[in-house]
Amino acid sequence: MPVPGYRDAPALPWQPEATVDSAEAAEFIRRVHTDQPGLGPAEPRLAEVAAEIAATGTYTHTPAELTHGARLAWRNASRCIGRLYWKSLVVRDRRHVTGADEIFSEVVDHLRTAGDRDRKVIRPVITIFAPAGPRKPYARIWNEQLVRYAGYRRPDGSVLGDPRYVDFTTAMAERGWQGKREAFDVLPVVVQTPGDGVRVFDLPDDAVWEVPLAHPDLPWFGDLNLRWHAVPAISNMRLSIGGVNYPLAPFNGWYLGTEIGGRNLADADRYNLLPLIAKLMGLDTGTERSLWRDRALIELNRAVLWSFDRAGARISDHHTESRHFITHCAKEEKAGRVVPADWTWIVPPVSGGITPVFHRYYAEIDQRPNFYLDEDARDLATSGRPQLHRPSPRPSPRPHQHALHQHPQPARCPARGRVPTPRLPLRPAVPQSR
Repeated sequence: MPVPGYRDAPALPWQPEATVDSAEAAEFIRRVHTDQPGLGPAEPRLAEVAAEIAATGTYTHTPAELTHGARLAWRNASRCIGRLYWKSLVVRDRRHVTGADEIFSEVVDHLRTAGDRDRKVIRPVITIFAPAGPRKPYARIWNEQLVRYAGYRRPDGSVLGDPRYVDFTTAMAERGWQGKREAFDVLPVVVQTPGDGVRVFDLPDDAVWEVPLAHPDLPWFGDLNLRWHAVPAISNMRLSIGGVNYPLAPFNGWYLGTEIGGRNLADADRYNLLPLIAKLMGLDTGTERSLWRDRALIELNRAVLWSFDRAGARISDHHTESRHFITHCAKEEKAGRVVPADWTWIVPPVSGGITPVFHRYYAEIDQRPNFYLDEDARDLATSGRPQLHRPSPRPSPRPHQHALHQHPQPARCPARGRVPTPRLPLRPAVPQSR
């Protein structure tokens, strides 16, 4: 059901209590049975779903539908370059888990399953909890990702740690959380459920795989004591499958090196390491003609790739992954499917013009199943404070809204977990920001 995509502000917000759109549900069921002929004819299942929607306003996915729907959502995620591997997604069905302690336990298991340090394996994993629906209060995680680093404002206005999460860190401190006040201080996970309210949990050390960063040719680089987490697990996006919405469905793939070395550690509003690295390299930072930023950026990205390889943590480089995405496009086109893609996200932030993904246009459509970042979830992940004027996880009855108008901006990146940071449009045909 393709509809126009790439909108940062939805015309209408998602309505958690809205009745499932029967047409969208039926289309999804037919697709599942077409893709998986072993399930038999779709008609009996279509009748079951229609009757359940008529009686309850929603319906329950079978395990096979849930698994296939989650994989299709990854395949349709327009801002993810790593979709060649969509069939390999490990789906953990945890719809029966509702308590805050139990949800957090499953989150920890998710991280241990996704990032197995003993076996040196990073797997693409999604853990799906109970859906929202009519008269069905739902759980959520406030964090943008399961693993992110705190940011502490110093008296002089500078920030120790990640500036993106200064407000979130402050809000957690107000709830009693005590961080270590370090540059890479793992934030707590905030779980909100209808029964337990808001709970704050610290991740155990063995659930967080971190990679110390060093450089193959610059001995001083290791003395900077930099590191980054190995599993990018997005935790505040809504999974939508056949009209049923799952607000709590953390998912991960593995990192593209440029997301760490080209954005998280390099952006001026994040760790902003390029001036320091350039200085230590002895580069002339007084003139742009020295290309000091570019040279520091390349060495930072070399350090990230080399360090992850040394640690046995799976990571992709942007040249290889760009070729893989072109392979994915060719496979999809051969199968008669359109590949939705946001050019501003598919093109890597480092050396974009010399990758094959730069030199073509993509279909600007929003296909479902998919992942969606709702405005209140996005704000909550950075502020750490609920916005009282927006709907809470305890929905109240509202008029039905047609499913075609319920979806705000498309998924960020299920495989990578890239944080959305505004930037100017790269060319008029692609107006959205990264």
